Amino acid sequence: MERTIAVAGPRQSDAVWADYVDLTRWSAWSPPISGVKADSARLTAGLSGTVLVLAKLPVPFTVESVDHQQRVWEWEVAIAGRRVWMRHEVLERAGGGSVATLTVAGPTPLVLAYPEVARLALSRLVG
Repeated sequence: MERTIAVAGPRQSDAVWADYVDLTRWSAWSPPISGVKADSARLTAGLSGTVLVLAKLPVPFTVESVDHQQRVWEWEVAIAGRRVWMRHEVLERAGGGSVATLTVAGPTPLVLAYPEVARLALSRLVG
């Protein structure tokens, strides 16, 4: 199953993208994330690591692609032993601000639940 959500806010797309590509900033805008462990603090294709969720749940990830010009990146994570693919994009919003989109593909229960959790984080990211 696949699902896409979009969240708009007043922050400029350059600032939103800067917070996406700096892994040390993820916990500032995503409440469930306690930290990220990876070989680099910058989002790059091929980067692998672990996102620490709710201070104790390690979620392994691999970044598949990053396009800094288009402000798009894709990654795969393992949640509860299941593989989930995600695509994030930051768009400029007409009249100012930005829109963050998230597309999730994977097992139906995760695809139905995760975007609702992510909506809060994306609201903080673009807000």
